[in-house]
Amino acid sequence: MKRYTDAKTYEKSIPSVVTIGTFDGVHIGHKKIIERLVESAKNNGLESVILTFFPHPRMVLQQDSGIKLINTIDERIQILKQTGLSSLVIHPFTKEFSRLTAGEYVQQMLVECLNVRHVIIGYDHRFGRNRNSNITDLASYGVQKDFTVEEISKQDIDDVAVSSTKIREALSQGSIIKANTYLGYEFMLTGTVVKGKELGRKLNFPTANLHIEETYKLIPKNGVYIVKSCIDNKTYFGMMNIGTNPTVNGTQQTIETHFFDATFNLYDKKIQIQLLKRIRDEKKFDSIDELQNAMQHDEDFSRNYINSLV
Repeated sequence: MKRYTDAKTYEKSIPSVVTIGTFDGVHIGHKKIIERLVESAKNNGLESVILTFFPHPRMVLQQDSGIKLINTIDERIQILKQTGLSSLVIHPFTKEFSRLTAGEYVQQMLVECLNVRHVIIGYDHRFGRNRNSNITDLASYGVQKDFTVEEISKQDIDDVAVSSTKIREALSQGSIIKANTYLGYEFMLTGTVVKGKELGRKLNFPTANLHIEETYKLIPKNGVYIVKSCIDNKTYFGMMNIGTNPTVNGTQQTIETHFFDATFNLYDKKIQIQLLKRIRDEKKFDSIDELQNAMQHDEDFSRNYINSLV
């Protein structure tokens, strides 16, 4: 998959089939669209292209929206690489860009930059200044500009019954298994391991404290999760606590993972952790001994669950 950080840099010598969207989560509904895109391109000797935008439009146009995304931009790229897509165009979304009229957008982005021949798009797609144009308008532009438009019907989308909004809701409620089912893969957190207060080490449960640079990344509901991670080409399982460590009067949210049967030093290393199952809420215990006993119970439960997966 070729990647472009601006539509103007796209190599347009081969005409394209294009779909457009945020694709946050790259969930099973998105993959259905991408499969259709890739198949159409292959059948017609065209390039399959996703046109997406970063930052998310709401981050630019509604700066107080506080929107949280399922994927960081790097995670989205990582997942899209596995779909068979020819090219991914991540065009910068700015206020200036948002002011393009529908006609300017079609001419500049689709025709001049992407050399489009066919567009595959959802029935409810909106575009242009103030999002005031729809798929009927796009088809009219297609007649003028020599490209065709294929509509993904409401029924097709409803058949999958998945949306990024539903996945965000599931993650916010801690329903990680439901979210993973919708995604078609395990929800991930990617970050750098930094030094924490080393409380886990004192409790004989040393943890990797994950710092996620992207503040727009959605963090699931506080609690204890069973997780796995591929580190140095080997899979390790463990348990993650997302929360404030109330037993020791913590106030800042941390993401700490205790990996089972592992002795490595991960400080300053960038790792990716997949969440498999939520065990329980975070709880304030009456003593450190109670906390330690609960962590041992969490480990026993986690190991039994992991063994059931094998």
